[in-house]
Amino acid sequence: MIIIGEKINGAIPSTGKAIAAKDSEFIRNLAIKQTEAGADFIDVCASVDDDIELETMKWLIDIVQDATDVPIAVDSPNPHTCVEAMKYCKKPGLFNSVSMEGDKIDVAFPAIADTKWECVALLNSDKGIPKTAKDRLDVFAELMAKVKEYNIDPSRMHIDPLIEMLCTSEEGINMVTEVMKKIKELYPTIHVVGAVSNISFNIPARKIVNQAFAVLAMNAGMDSFILDPLNQDLIGMLFATEALLGEDEYCMEYIRAYREGIFGKKK
Repeated sequence: MIIIGEKINGAIPSTGKAIAAKDSEFIRNLAIKQTEAGADFIDVCASVDDDIELETMKWLIDIVQDATDVPIAVDSPNPHTCVEAMKYCKKPGLFNSVSMEGDKIDVAFPAIADTKWECVALLNSDKGIPKTAKDRLDVFAELMAKVKEYNIDPSRMHIDPLIEMLCTSEEGINMVTEVMKKIKELYPTIHVVGAVSNISFNIPARKIVNQAFAVLAMNAGMDSFILDPLNQDLIGMLFATEALLGEDEYCMEYIRAYREGIFGKKK
């Protein structure tokens, strides 16, 4: 189970305000809190204008690395920005993200191929978001051909099957869980990733929907989560589900996380 802390993202209003004000203490505290909550990667996404994105990414990365040793996920829709941001990181982290759109793969993969960097890859292409499981798996096959071409071990890949809003779906998450199961069947060591909160946009009591989604997604093979690690209820649900799926021998990880206060603290 891999936790990618999502809080240092300029698209979040409070974080965006801190970035605009160059409030380094706010960013530092977010990095520390997510580390204490057990994040495996700290996502860093500036969400600013293109002309200042890279310098903002450097500023954020420097603050995060001063606060924690947790690897960084360099996050931008522009793969060139991610490639440059990698140079500011003291250790390999997570490249977030690529897809089969345009030349994104051929920009990113040469930069990470001979490294220990891991990579998030979305299953969309120049045709947009595939509407069926078959179409998404066809994009996945094309993507994995590129992974093989660049000699990247599948275990370094985090495949995002594209989590869409539940309120626009006629069949719940059946299609996306079908994609997850097939990916794990074809490549058992590969990671399946998703932004958990995407599922609940425009739905009331979003946290409940997110928790229910996490359980079903884990049962389908999802093992890498972009989420708020400070949400103890959600984190507790992940640890419990891992144990229920037989992936936590004698519930030792669940018990450890509880004892360390990662979830279950009194409010």
